[in-house]
Amino acid sequence: LSILLSLLVPAHTTRSPDCGGILTPAGLSYLAEISKPHAEAVLRQDLMTPTVPDLFLSSPKPSRNRINSVKVAELSLSLIPDTGLRLSIDVDLGVTPAPSTTKVMRLSILADLHVEMNPEGNLELVTSACKPTMEEMQSTEEMERSTPCKSSSSDMDKDINIDKICLEVSKLLLLPNEQLMSLTAQFPVTPSCQLQYLPLAAPVFSEQGITISLQTTFQVAGMVIPLPVSPVPFSMPEAASSSPSHLTLAFSEHFYTSLFFALEIAGAFNMTIPSPLTTATMSQKITQMGSLFQEDVPVMLQAVFRSSSRVVLEEGKAALKLFLTIHVGASSSAFQSFLSMNVDMSAVILLSVADTRMMISAATVEDIELSLAASDVGPIPAALLEELFLPTIREEVLAQMNVVLSEGVFLPHMYSFTYTDIDVMIHKDYVLVPCNLKLHSRTG
Repeated sequence: LSILLSLLVPAHTTRSPDCGGILTPAGLSYLAEISKPHAEAVLRQDLMTPTVPDLFLSSPKPSRNRINSVKVAELSLSLIPDTGLRLSIDVDLGVTPAPSTTKVMRLSILADLHVEMNPEGNLELVTSACKPTMEEMQSTEEMERSTPCKSSSSDMDKDINIDKICLEVSKLLLLPNEQLMSLTAQFPVTPSCQLQYLPLAAPVFSEQGITISLQTTFQVAGMVIPLPVSPVPFSMPEAASSSPSHLTLAFSEHFYTSLFFALEIAGAFNMTIPSPLTTATMSQKITQMGSLFQEDVPVMLQAVFRSSSRVVLEEGKAALKLFLTIHVGASSSAFQSFLSMNVDMSAVILLSVADTRMMISAATVEDIELSLAASDVGPIPAALLEELFLPTIREEVLAQMNVVLSEGVFLPHMYSFTYTDIDVMIHKDYVLVPCNLKLHSRTG
């Protein structure tokens, strides 16, 4: 296999993207919204657990202040163009300084975050700046006082190490680095073929959103296969930035061609096609058949790719171009080919998304052409080839390919999220998938 792969096609001479995505401000707002209960749970664990000694700055003697409630009042994420994100959190802390009173303190955290690419090629969320502040809001004895006032002399500042929160402030988001790493997981396409999306650089931050460019790689039997080089460099289309959806994924024409190429190399499209013909029925049309086969046996077809398939994207339409050689033979104890023909066909393919998978199906044959490649039974007119084999090829080739494609292809995604409100928009040279994010609760 390694020798075969090395001879196939030149590998990518440079790393270039073939797909990507843009997370919009609406998507950021959703991430902030679903992070509130998570942040509250983390802060409650950090601030209300008395067994964590480094939260308290004072001496070993017990603190006079005790936090008995934590509520995240506000959590927001905003874009800082060319830099990263700004995380803003307001937390109301119920503090009991004495048996009869409870103060409400407002802990505010302002942090700047950005995403780096580490040496292993994974993306990491990094805190570049963090500023916590504490204010006294009100007490149970003075509920009518709603105006916050600074409490620099408060015992809270002496007792609680609020700066510790800044050390791991990114963990307050429901988007830890484990989520980012899940983008680069290997996903199965078939038992012997895996797909992986690799980020080429840290994301780009702009007013329109966070744009990430990805390169798809495929492994067959554990070996990375060299893909055909894309004739046109791909970049995220500008149209994606105007989407009202949480996220817009984009896939180049080359992405789909590479997918079909990988499946072909994996042998997923090796086809044995049953035929209604027998050697006896064929001999009625081709007299030389009688001298080759004395007994009547079923006729079978075997299809192989003589040239790599191509996906062509036009406005509102996707087509699959197939270039096959089909060997016709008798299915006795061993397949014995007596006729080969070249088949060029074009089929409409349908694209949709279910959960986190791209569903692909070859729908209808648009164009098909048969021509004789080799024959042990003399010359055969093209019209006779079509009469004998065209209905079978037209029906079976797409049907068998669709069995392979029926499970779909995993899209780049983070492991605890799924996609909803999905649209698939086919344009010339690329496909856009605007969608919304939905947190997918999992057990265990």
